[in-house]
Amino acid sequence: MEESKAIREESLISRERAERQKESSVISFLRSCCVIPQRYVFAIVGMIGLCNAFTMRVTLNMAITQMVKHRHYVKEHFDPDACPGDSIIFNKTAVINQHAMFEWDEKTQGLLLSGFYYGYSSTQLLGGYLAQNFGGKWVLGLGLLSTALFTFLTPFITRMGGSTSLFILRIIVGMGEGPTMPALSYMMAGWIPPHERAFLSAIIFGGGQIGNIFGSIVSGMLLANGRDWAYVFYFFGGFGLFWFTLWSVLCYSEPKTHPYISTKELDYLNKTVKRTNHINKRDPVPWKAIIRSPPAWALLVANVGHDWGLFTIVTDLPKYTHDVLKFNIATTGFLTGLPFMAMTICAFGFGFICDFGIRKQWHSVKTARKIYTTIAAIGPAICIILASYSGCNRNAAMVYFIISMGLMGAYYSGMKVNTLDLAPNYAASLTSFIYTASTFAGIITPYLIGLLTPDSTLVQWRSAFWVCFGMLVGTNIVYCIWLEGEQIWWDDVRQFGYPPGWKHGTLISQEENTPQDVELIEKPLKDLS
Repeated sequence: MEESKAIREESLISRERAERQKESSVISFLRSCCVIPQRYVFAIVGMIGLCNAFTMRVTLNMAITQMVKHRHYVKEHFDPDACPGDSIIFNKTAVINQHAMFEWDEKTQGLLLSGFYYGYSSTQLLGGYLAQNFGGKWVLGLGLLSTALFTFLTPFITRMGGSTSLFILRIIVGMGEGPTMPALSYMMAGWIPPHERAFLSAIIFGGGQIGNIFGSIVSGMLLANGRDWAYVFYFFGGFGLFWFTLWSVLCYSEPKTHPYISTKELDYLNKTVKRTNHINKRDPVPWKAIIRSPPAWALLVANVGHDWGLFTIVTDLPKYTHDVLKFNIATTGFLTGLPFMAMTICAFGFGFICDFGIRKQWHSVKTARKIYTTIAAIGPAICIILASYSGCNRNAAMVYFIISMGLMGAYYSGMKVNTLDLAPNYAASLTSFIYTASTFAGIITPYLIGLLTPDSTLVQWRSAFWVCFGMLVGTNIVYCIWLEGEQIWWDDVRQFGYPPGWKHGTLISQEENTPQDVELIEKPLKDLS
């Protein structure tokens, strides 16, 4: 049977080579100009895409500090732990920004900040289905294009309709970004060899943190000196249109569909990437096995913990530095970007060390995922608590936030890449299953923090950080117990067969292309009966 499988794969490679010999002179010229391997081009443009996605995700986090009229009523509330600000206000009532036109309380602001994630979670499964059946290029590209357009329109719609219109718009923006991770994971499974997985994944996923850095710093510059908050949305919406042009020209769903990838690189990827070439397109997604798979649920739980910690920082660090530590808006933008800069740099370092250790066989893939996920959960959990107990020592608090996000960069060598280990063939579907559930952390976190911090005091924020500590530590324990590091059986039933005691029916199409495939499917089922 293994010989038959090898013959089929060799035949497929031969057909691809024959088709490539008929290429045009233009394609031949483009191929000769491509010095950089196309998997690295994909990684770099994918990184810029995630950077783009995250900047559009966090634009409101910074802008909302200048959209809302901040009024201070001395007699109504007194905070003995309040920190001194960069500017002291002596009047009973003061309006800080002339462009601030909304009177939203903390609860309303928390709801608006969570609106994105309602839409984001609603299109995860759809994105996984579309990527699995039609490839990831246009699913991801068109989704982010729509996000860019609606981001650009945010000031017009918000000024006309207020908080209700903004909340609906943020849901629509989230729906455009929902397919991003399933589509990107599907493409990564076909483009990245296993022994390059941690490093290239760190590059791609690092784009999200670069987006947080770029978004925070540029937003702070655009909002400084009382400028109109609308500039933030115009700038990043335009950046999204620029990225879509790069993506359309340079990236393709799979190596075999890329018109000018080198023959040498294509052969290398065909030999090293584990995605099965003869998966039947009529096969349904093995949801019956996925929802009964402890490693899949362990990944989901780990993502919930990661997202809870990440969203606490991404969504609310600008509010914490501005409202509690009392930095001005330009400084807030710069300081908010520093933790994500540390996360990006550390992610590359952790990824290189992880891949090097796997190649040298110092540890297994499973051990690597456990080590780096634990570093990324326990370290930030401790640092966030230390930051909250630093009081008004602003330098110490920011150092702890920077260290916590730097350690969180280890996630990309841990559970973030584990999806590709378990299911290279169904990476999009598994990712959509995980992100649909874990994204609820993004819905709950801003709203819960809004409830826990009605007056935005230091003591109230400390309670919110303790909740984050519990989520990070608890989910890491669950993940370390049930994680796996190798391809799981339901990702390729033809190769691995069914586990003993499987009583939930066939997971593959009954209409097979070859007698060998039929025999391979029927044998495990007969053994179980």
